[in-house]
Amino acid sequence: MGELQMKKQWGILGGLVALLVVLIGVVVWQQRQPVKKSAAPVSESRRKESDTKRTVVKQPKAKPWIKLNKPLKLPILMYHSISSGNSLRVPARQFQQEMAYLQHHHYRTLTADEAVRALTTNTVPQKKVVWVTLDDAYKDNLTHGLPALEQAKVHATINAITGFTHKSNHLTLSEMKQMKATGRVDFASHTVQHLDLNEITAAQQKTELFKSKQWLDAKLNQKTEVLCYPAGRADKTTHRLAKQAGYSIALTTQEGMAQMSQGRYNLARLRVIPGMSTATFGSLIAVNNQ
Repeated sequence: MGELQMKKQWGILGGLVALLVVLIGVVVWQQRQPVKKSAAPVSESRRKESDTKRTVVKQPKAKPWIKLNKPLKLPILMYHSISSGNSLRVPARQFQQEMAYLQHHHYRTLTADEAVRALTTNTVPQKKVVWVTLDDAYKDNLTHGLPALEQAKVHATINAITGFTHKSNHLTLSEMKQMKATGRVDFASHTVQHLDLNEITAAQQKTELFKSKQWLDAKLNQKTEVLCYPAGRADKTTHRLAKQAGYSIALTTQEGMAQMSQGRYNLARLRVIPGMSTATFGSLIAVNNQ
């Protein structure tokens, strides 16, 4: 091999060695660089908390109730079955029109709790208020009454006979829960067996009043404050026992606007009769509460 050829080979080998040294130097330099720490992962709980904070929407404050300058006269409408038939039954079409009337004329339809508050504190959530009540908890309150309430976006209280939930023409417990879940209906007591309280002993009255409230409180997870007398009749013993049982007010079938001057366990209502015109209905509930 000539001297010139050997020099070329050594030159190539030297170049490869130099390249290898450079590569090793680059690797060593990279290893000596400080490692940048990645951001700590956000815990699941903290992320959910952050998401919650971002999605919270402030609810508007409820308007304060109006303190009245004179005693409240509350129109409490009295219905029973929503069907055609005897004097206690109002046809479904009429009921629908009357609920629509309340909506169109901007009435606030009270819940049972709101009615108790209005009567016992002499305050109202707005000037035009009415309380819709239906006695006996007939099944057509679900099939015909509830659709009208939902369509008009109004509320009603059903006075339930707790011992009748097994009867075919009355609401079952499951149906009562279904109606309550809509937010358009709540329930009050109409005793256990719908007996005329004036014709039974004090002990029997106590059972009717206490047991019905206990059933409603337990089954519907509520504090029942309203009692409605069967046939609207009661005596002083009934009033005393109603208070003992924990009711705040009680309803009769006496005709008129409800006023606390009547006594909180002796409140009047307005009977709605079948065939009543819309104009008559409107005049029935019109009252100046101020």
